[in-house]
Amino acid sequence: MPASEPKEVEHEITISAPASEVYRLIADVANWPRIFPPTIYVDHLERSGNEELIGIWATANGEAKNWTSRRTLDPEGLRITFRQQVSAPPVASMGGTWIIEPLDARTSRVRLLHHYTAVDDDPAGLAWIDEAVDRNSRSELAALRTNVELATVAEELTFSFEDTVKVDGSAKDLYDFVNEAGLWSERLPHVATVRLTEDTPGLQTLEMDTRAKDGSTHTTKSYRVCLEGRRIAYKQTTLPALMNLHTGYWTFRETDEGTFASSQHTVVLRPENIEKILGPEAGVAEARAYVQGALSTNSRATLNHAKAYAEARR
Repeated sequence: MPASEPKEVEHEITISAPASEVYRLIADVANWPRIFPPTIYVDHLERSGNEELIGIWATANGEAKNWTSRRTLDPEGLRITFRQQVSAPPVASMGGTWIIEPLDARTSRVRLLHHYTAVDDDPAGLAWIDEAVDRNSRSELAALRTNVELATVAEELTFSFEDTVKVDGSAKDLYDFVNEAGLWSERLPHVATVRLTEDTPGLQTLEMDTRAKDGSTHTTKSYRVCLEGRRIAYKQTTLPALMNLHTGYWTFRETDEGTFASSQHTVVLRPENIEKILGPEAGVAEARAYVQGALSTNSRATLNHAKAYAEARR
């Protein structure tokens, strides 16, 4: 039986920002985990001129999925076309176009077009894709508008930092320690309990109860992308009250100067909760210091235990 024609759908939104700025944010995939809620991580696999192949890890209907997509960038026409190279079931094929249209100097319309088919033309699979595309498109467009329109404010609320340790051991052992997060309640004193699932190799769901200095515990949930012994990227989806966003990655590298393990964080603060959590005298600077201190404390503890583990296995 011949395959059915691809289903075509379109979503759009109006954004109070110049079309060129909107295009820039969409074109640079490094921005995606920050501006698009479903996106966990994006990795460039190939790049040549305006053509690129990217690996995407994202949630769809509450499930973590990954696929590769080929994109063609048209900065003059303010268009980006995409087509999935390897789709995740129940998707058989998926493609589309971002079209950014200037309405005036400060306003633009963003149209997001999709066309897709389901594996074996299965009606249930097509219904699942319909829901996922509709939910993610609406979420992505709304988040895009929020992040573009609040760019000036968000710049003050967004910050990144990194902690690094030098290790007399192998990068593989360091990677294994962080990858094997299911053992962290046995290996890390600040982790009370941990629940790790990995239905797709290299794509993990990690839930943890972490102990604070005062003895209290808080629960976090993250999706993690584990990349061939060199990097583990994550996006936290259950967030403390002071954060609107928390992404990061662990990296492990052997150089002429030695072996290094690093933990990088990118955070967007939730300003409406600063006074409630830190008191009436606190502002953005105090919140940044507080959040960085808390995250760095746990990162450094994990890095130092990973260092001890790797050095003991030399």
